[in-house]
Amino acid sequence: MSDLVLAAGFLAMAAVAWRRHPRGRVGPLAAVVGVLVLLEPVPGPWQLLPLAWTAVLIHLVAALPSGKVGAPAVRVAVALGYVNAILSAALPLPGPVGKEAGTLGALLVGAVVTGMQWMRWQRTSVPGRRSLTPVLAATMVMLVVLFTANPLWTPEESLLDLGALEGGLVAVPVAYLAAELRRRIERGAVADLVVQLGSAPEPAGLQAALAKALHDPTLTLGHWSPESGQYLDAGGRPVASAGAGRVATRVDRGGEPVALLVHDPALLDEPRLIEAACTAAALALQNERLTADLRARLAQLAESRRHVVQAAEAERRRLERDLHDGVQQRLLAIPMTLSVAESALAPGAERARALIAEAKDQSLAVLDELRALSQGIHPTILTERGLEGAVLELTAVAPVPVRVAVELPDALSAEIETTAYYVVAEALANTTKHADATGAEVRVAQEGERLVVEIVDDGRGGADPDGSGLRGLAVRAVDNGGTLQVTSPPGRGTVVRAELPCG
Repeated sequence: MSDLVLAAGFLAMAAVAWRRHPRGRVGPLAAVVGVLVLLEPVPGPWQLLPLAWTAVLIHLVAALPSGKVGAPAVRVAVALGYVNAILSAALPLPGPVGKEAGTLGALLVGAVVTGMQWMRWQRTSVPGRRSLTPVLAATMVMLVVLFTANPLWTPEESLLDLGALEGGLVAVPVAYLAAELRRRIERGAVADLVVQLGSAPEPAGLQAALAKALHDPTLTLGHWSPESGQYLDAGGRPVASAGAGRVATRVDRGGEPVALLVHDPALLDEPRLIEAACTAAALALQNERLTADLRARLAQLAESRRHVVQAAEAERRRLERDLHDGVQQRLLAIPMTLSVAESALAPGAERARALIAEAKDQSLAVLDELRALSQGIHPTILTERGLEGAVLELTAVAPVPVRVAVELPDALSAEIETTAYYVVAEALANTTKHADATGAEVRVAQEGERLVVEIVDDGRGGADPDGSGLRGLAVRAVDNGGTLQVTSPPGRGTVVRAELPCG
């Protein structure tokens, strides 16, 4: 039963390794170990090399975690393992010592390979150690157990009978499977970055998050700059695509370059982990790019609307001046001319005098209407007395008592002054016509970078924000980069609050 458990452990390790690295050597080596352990008690040609599975196990330990045997010294040690298996079968020594000499030789070669892996662990980087640590620790445990249980110095019916051999050997596939489970958890943690980085962080914050998720403190993130045609770090410096002991992984999105990850080569053994990190980085940087583009477009739209409002205000002022200086003066000359004509009439021309008097009255009426239209385009009192004086005049003529508090910034644009004036005028007009209020309060003050215009009454409330007057004020406030809010619960009065930029 213990052989079945040991074989199942290595076969499970082989299945996972084959799925993770279809072209790697870890899967085939683990499968060979499992099959040889399973077939060891069964008669057959494989019994000609009873220690063949130990040689393959040494090869497997030397190849972990990537499946490649790199250093020449390690390759020599692996070859000695195979030589030991062949010599043990070809030149067996007599007696119990000869029987176990091959096993002892395999243990010694395994100890040498483990020592080399330990030296490799000391020289490697943090990501490399994370990959190598689980199996290296399991191999050390296996060697300690097997040396302790060796029949050359262990009495019979002792540790071997308690399953020490199988227990020590099964530590290797168990450690490998545990490491694979940890990698899956880490890939899930990297996938969570998509949610964590949804707020478009700065490149420095994204780099720190990726370095933490990949357990590589030396990781460098470069984001693609179309203007310079290269990858730049958070400080705007070019990022080298390679270096001593470093590799680079490009992050593309839709066929376009997005970022570059410069990381430890050990992470190449975790392709899915790198893929998850690249996906998270691509989504975060693309989100950041789209957000920046949206902000730029909104700023451009706000600037365009501001220019439109300024142009409209300038056109209103020009029209007012043209009406005042041109048409009004000519209309004013008509009654004067008619008066001269009237004085030149002969006595008895009563019918002509009546017609001239009627013409004078109509021309004066047209002049009054034109003046009212001119003042509607831009209030004269606002031009003459400024916003504070205009607000005080509005509150002074209101039919209900109004408390006033006006604290204006040093300078306001003509568009903002006009909008604030009309907010006060419309709100007080609604208070007079519809609110049935006994009092009101007007406050105009600067709060931070905004000019706040607030009108409060104690009327019956229920004002409709979609009414033509209030809706027009809201549009005008928005066109000037501000907002207008109407709060009017039935029976609890009305609050009209506008916030406008002070610039």
